[in-house]
Amino acid sequence: MLDTKDIQVLKLEEGTIVTPKGFKTAGVHAGLRYTKRDLGVVICDVPASCAAVYTLSHFQAPPIKVTKESIATENKLQAVVINSACANACTGQQGLLDAYEMRAETAAQFGIEEHLVAVASTGVIGELLQMDKIKNGIKMLQPTATKEAAEDFQTAILTTDLVMKKACYQTTINGKTISIAGAAKGSGMIHPNMATMLAFVTTDANIDSASLQIAMKEVTDVTFNQITVDGETSTNDMVLVMASGMAENEPLTPQHAEWKVFVHALHTTFEDLAKQIARDGEGATKLVEVNVTGAVSEVDARIIAKKIVGSNLVKTAIYGSDANWGRIIGAIGHSTATVNPDNVDISIGSIQMLKASQPIAFSEELAKAYLDNSEVVINVDLHIGDGFGTAWGCDLTYDYVKINASYRS
Repeated sequence: MLDTKDIQVLKLEEGTIVTPKGFKTAGVHAGLRYTKRDLGVVICDVPASCAAVYTLSHFQAPPIKVTKESIATENKLQAVVINSACANACTGQQGLLDAYEMRAETAAQFGIEEHLVAVASTGVIGELLQMDKIKNGIKMLQPTATKEAAEDFQTAILTTDLVMKKACYQTTINGKTISIAGAAKGSGMIHPNMATMLAFVTTDANIDSASLQIAMKEVTDVTFNQITVDGETSTNDMVLVMASGMAENEPLTPQHAEWKVFVHALHTTFEDLAKQIARDGEGATKLVEVNVTGAVSEVDARIIAKKIVGSNLVKTAIYGSDANWGRIIGAIGHSTATVNPDNVDISIGSIQMLKASQPIAFSEELAKAYLDNSEVVINVDLHIGDGFGTAWGCDLTYDYVKINASYRS
């Protein structure tokens, strides 16, 4: 596990996706939604190094196919265009043609080559894009590097989200200030492998695309791939990183003396965004964090943590502030990880309820008071190794059913 105790990473509360040098954004109302912004763009002053991870759904949407093709051409991107309201998924050949047209229209608008444009969509599955509105909207995009432009973009990518999600951090490499920032959307259908989740991250670090992909894959596995809202994976999930290189540090590779600094800063940004997605789960009232220690490996620890936080019975117990640790045991019991059933410890917050798989008397009143908080932490120790893993999710409420029962209405 990465030792980060001596790495300094500063959070910029007022920072946005345009804080890293070289980036601008815009978001407009193209008419895909009734009143809210629904089309956005991130653009870089120069062709940027890039890296991406995508949903593992068998039904990857046309925008993902087009984005993969763009990146494969030169391993560079200069813009990404995103629409909400319509996922352009399961739309056949016409959907693919529409995604290509989005790419071409964006390239023409900003005077760049088509293969330097990535495309993303989110919203209802199985409906064709309203391309007349998309094309008119693209012509309206006038990116700037202002806080207002960043908020316009952050709003344009949302669907059932209740809040915008952003994060911005800075660190120092080779004496140069490196900024990493991002914007994300996601509220339901969140169970990445990568959920409906999209995340766009910018940095001014000088790093080639291959090295960026290495760093991104490492931190995605322990951040975005460790959140779950409802156990569902979408057709459009994507995390995309663009690096302008304008910080002018020495080129970063895994052999660079300060490689770990960059990886930690990227990890911090990803984790911040991932937790915001989990906190804003559809109908959610609580953010839930599960920490698993003592597993035979970090992979096993992450499997169990995600199994617990994804259990509907655990999630409903947390919503009801019911300290029913038996539901946690149930989730652990049907995971694929190695477990010694005779030596497991469980705590909710600081209140221990199980030690060496034997119940411990605890105050139900204190446990309920703790579970009434907006953030709940569950700790599990398996006592069979050194593996550690964390996962994040939310409670399951009546409002989740209401939202998803009328999603297309």
